[in-house]
Amino acid sequence: MSGSRSTVVGRPREFDIDEALERAMRVFWEQGYEGSSLTDLTGAMGITKTSMYAAFGNKEQLFRKALERYTEGPASYTARALREPTARGAAEAFLRGAVRATTLAGPPGCLVVQGALASGAGNRTPHDLLADWRRTSGLHLEERFRRAADEGDLPPGTDPRRLARYVVTLGFGIAVQAADGVGHDELQALVDTSLRHWPL
Repeated sequence: MSGSRSTVVGRPREFDIDEALERAMRVFWEQGYEGSSLTDLTGAMGITKTSMYAAFGNKEQLFRKALERYTEGPASYTARALREPTARGAAEAFLRGAVRATTLAGPPGCLVVQGALASGAGNRTPHDLLADWRRTSGLHLEERFRRAADEGDLPPGTDPRRLARYVVTLGFGIAVQAADGVGHDELQALVDTSLRHWPL
């Protein structure tokens, strides 16, 4: 993977910042924020704690950067789904993207779900950051469905907020199922079932 390189004073060996961030993202993805120790992170990144602080800041700042990378990479299906020409297409792209991201792109499950597990009172910022990420996904889908309703792409009386909440809940439920070991094909079949009843 190509990327910028950084040399930290006192450490002659250079390291690839992009590669180190990719590895940190996967640690958070697999172990959650609280479950990822600095030793876990620096070990996976192949750097010292001093180098990590110099390049990325503290653990919370590193997590923010990892979440940005996740949003632009494995979770980019969310933004693509919003560009689908129909509401049903947007829902399907979101759900099938969730299946691919949680079963094929990395560790089973979703960083945004896994990252929030077991967050203690001392880690409110990461918890709130992830809650906001999930809430924002729902709002974007709601806006997309509201436009679809205005354009006549959804039946009269359809509630865009309820529909968006349903799709987001199913998407994050897929992530939990994937983390529990449910496979790609079975989760795709779940999406098929949900779309048979479109719209709710």
